[in-house]
Amino acid sequence: MSRMKIIIDAMGGDNAPLEIVKGALQGKERFDVDIVLTGDTTAILKALEECGVKELPQGVEIAHADEVVEMCDDPATVFRRKKNSSMALGLNMVKEGKGDAFVSAGSTGALLTGATLLVKRVRGIRRAAMAPTIPTTTGKAVLIDCGANAECTPEYLVQFAYLGSFYASRVLGIEQPRVGLLNIGAEDSKGTELQRETLRWLREAGEAGHLNFIGNIEAKEAIKGGCDVIVTDGFSGNVMLKTLEGVGSLAGSAIKGIFKKNLLTKLAALIVMPGLNDFKAMMDPNKVGGTAFIGISKPVIKAHGSSNAEAIENAVGQAVQFARSGIIADIEENIGLMKIDRE
Repeated sequence: MSRMKIIIDAMGGDNAPLEIVKGALQGKERFDVDIVLTGDTTAILKALEECGVKELPQGVEIAHADEVVEMCDDPATVFRRKKNSSMALGLNMVKEGKGDAFVSAGSTGALLTGATLLVKRVRGIRRAAMAPTIPTTTGKAVLIDCGANAECTPEYLVQFAYLGSFYASRVLGIEQPRVGLLNIGAEDSKGTELQRETLRWLREAGEAGHLNFIGNIEAKEAIKGGCDVIVTDGFSGNVMLKTLEGVGSLAGSAIKGIFKKNLLTKLAALIVMPGLNDFKAMMDPNKVGGTAFIGISKPVIKAHGSSNAEAIENAVGQAVQFARSGIIADIEENIGLMKIDRE
């Protein structure tokens, strides 16, 4: 298998460029890939020096860009105003085949807009979606969409179901992933018109054998492991994701308080510490690294804005896994199944 080249926006995110560069170097070694860092050459070289690297290592390149996409920039206009930004340069490079995947911790809105305008969606895909994996009682599940599309149509959700199913199968290795439609109840009558109409189309896809669709699913059942792919609009998905993060933080703080009560509980904490650390890691975004934009014609990975070196290292691994998975080819080959015939 040929050596992959991962393009990384060195100037994107709260901790750029030092943590981005440090994580890129770690990712290069861990996943045996070449790295291209886009951004201001002087700033990147300074960051490399702070990492103890005096000369540009073999397999590491710098692609100079004068401008930076800031979090406050308007996603709709930023690529017209900042054509030579580190983000725009990286997106154009992956579009032109100068790398196998692009990673950025910059503005989510700008990255999605840039991926859509510059790299382009797979032909026939209405909207690209963000699909993080979330922990469940039995393992993990794909949540699609988690924030890229606040307002959706039934066709968007039907496509998300296929995209999530391909991701769960190709990237997570789940055979015949169970697809559930997030709703306020399991009954067919539940939800708004969006959920009821989407349910009808997904049920048809399930009956035709195109998806392993199990019907509506409540959030509490999804967290228990009731399905492998949770399909929803970006607004509801983002609420669910942020709630999970908040509950994880609350549970961690509560458990910590319990074990600090007295000497006996402190001793008990030492015994269960490995399990507690595993629980903490499940909810740690730095362990995940990032989220792929599924439906874009080339691999584009969004790392969270406050990414540290560990997060970028893991995002590199996610980029490699996504690029090698074959999911984009799956989407292209099956696009005909994802269209709703309203006649």
